[in-house]
Amino acid sequence: MTANKNEYDKSEGQWTTNLFDCWDDSSLCVKTCFCPCVTTGEVVEILDQGATSKGDACLLAYAMGSIHCGWIYGRKYRRKLRELFKLPETPYSDTLISCCCCVCGICQEYRELQNRGVDPSLGWEGNVEKWKREGVTVPPIPTFTMGR
Repeated sequence: MTANKNEYDKSEGQWTTNLFDCWDDSSLCVKTCFCPCVTTGEVVEILDQGATSKGDACLLAYAMGSIHCGWIYGRKYRRKLRELFKLPETPYSDTLISCCCCVCGICQEYRELQNRGVDPSLGWEGNVEKWKREGVTVPPIPTFTMGR
């Protein structure tokens, strides 16, 4: 991606940041380096639209990581984010990123949500309230409905 970092293309099908732009937000990078399960929990709560709390997601990410299977959990939600916004599986596969570049991948997912109008630190309900205050009628995250 050769676009200027300040002029993101928020259209479907394109990542708004590169995988290795971790230091664009140094506080996020440091938080994710030392406590990846916290950042993962924030991302998961948004992607699950509040069905999984950030606390529960954080504990599950920690438990999976402690038995060296955190990449499975990370891969699942990276894929979910990609499918939601129709993003390509580039520059590497979800599995490789979740195994070998997990901090960069988690940071990229968090930034992607931010760049698309979501503040993962607020949680799902906090974002819904923010959108209501701002008069957003269609949230930046497509909501899933039960169909028959």
